Amino acid sequence: MRIAQVAPLYESVPPKLYGGTERVVHYLTEELVHRGHEVTLFASGDSTTSANLIPACPTASRLSDENIDSLALHFVMLEDVFRVASTFEIIHFHIDYLHFPMSRRYYAAHVTTLHGRLDIPNLKHLYREFSEMPLVSISNVQRRPIPWANWQGTVYHGLPEHLLPYGEGDGGYLAFLGRISPEKGVDHAIEIAQRVGLPLKIAAKIEKTDREYFETRIRKLWDSPTIEYVGEIGESDKAEFLGKARALLFPIDWPEPFGLVMIEAMSCGTPVIAYHGGSVDEVIDDGITGFVVSDIESAVRAVDRVEEISRPACRRAFESKFTSTRMADDYMKIYSRLARSTNGVEDVESVPSE
Repeated sequence: MRIAQVAPLYESVPPKLYGGTERVVHYLTEELVHRGHEVTLFASGDSTTSANLIPACPTASRLSDENIDSLALHFVMLEDVFRVASTFEIIHFHIDYLHFPMSRRYYAAHVTTLHGRLDIPNLKHLYREFSEMPLVSISNVQRRPIPWANWQGTVYHGLPEHLLPYGEGDGGYLAFLGRISPEKGVDHAIEIAQRVGLPLKIAAKIEKTDREYFETRIRKLWDSPTIEYVGEIGESDKAEFLGKARALLFPIDWPEPFGLVMIEAMSCGTPVIAYHGGSVDEVIDDGITGFVVSDIESAVRAVDRVEEISRPACRRAFESKFTSTRMADDYMKIYSRLARSTNGVEDVESVPSE
């Protein structure tokens, strides 16, 4: 099948450091190429891929030394995409709604995976206007703000099966992996670790927009010998970081659409202690792959019970539900259905991933 993958330009594919969406696009693209499909990746020029790469810019915008208008780069990329749209059997967009006006005016089978939150009020007006656009959710709960949209399915993220191997959790510490921002709850992770008397290692990105939050709310919490900030880490460091952790702390305070770090931990056999909300209840099997809790007190109790969780069971759950092979299977069903339809859009009842 001739498939186009259209990635955001904020990070390379795969990202050098932090970057969930671009990482998922990479795993999906590589799996599709491995299966013999003819895949073209539209992404930044510093991306690494087995697919045919059409770069919209030399480097990803976040790590560029230049002052870059990312939106302008995305529109240049869209012109590249639609110039050759007729050569693809399906175009898979991962750039939110930027392409909607152009997709409406070009005959091309396409689908859009929405990777972000959808509970922002004015988004409803946009998705009402473009209600014919075929969409994929990354969790069922992500859909709740716009349940009437043209959902083609829910496809959970997946990782290559052998990317992050099983670990024994013998490092004696708790882990936090992600971003330093109010909604990610690093302040709660610090308090949880201090309450249970365990070291906490924090591997996280600090965005420019979150720098003030970090300086005023978080930096002072790090004045403890048990709290270690290891910086922003890449793929090659995650196996050891997560595999040696006793548990991953995921005390979110927002409707997380998926939470890739949860399945990264599960791949290493590491239990996840996460606050209820967003996709957590879909991804974590409470009592099997971790504990779903509601506050600091219940998280502290969960850490005390973490030895009840079987690390091999965490790994088996990952292998059964969250591999890139399963993810590609799910997307291929959607691609085939849309490519066969007469106008590139087909209203179907959504079927969540099993």
